[in-house]
Amino acid sequence: MLLLPATLTAHEARDTVRMLTQAIKGQAEGVVVDASSLMHFDSSALSVLLECQRQAQAWGKTFSLREPPPKLTALAKLYGVDALLMRSAGAPA
Repeated sequence: MLLLPATLTAHEARDTVRMLTQAIKGQAEGVVVDASSLMHFDSSALSVLLECQRQAQAWGKTFSLREPPPKLTALAKLYGVDALLMRSAGAPA
């Protein structure tokens, strides 16, 4: 399981994508991203998650998001990407 940092804004997005990309490559099968520690974020967090999902799918791996904070879920809905990211949110790995 991959863990998101507590803060994920535009300032941290590039480094976070780089870190998660390396971790995704090392995952044997499905990629599970735990967002439970995410405290401070902006719309860049959605961009990071969508990029991770795209990479996982490109490498033939499943992607799921676990325990997103309610504000992240609301932001995803506002941007219309909730169906992409949140469909498996909260589901056990």
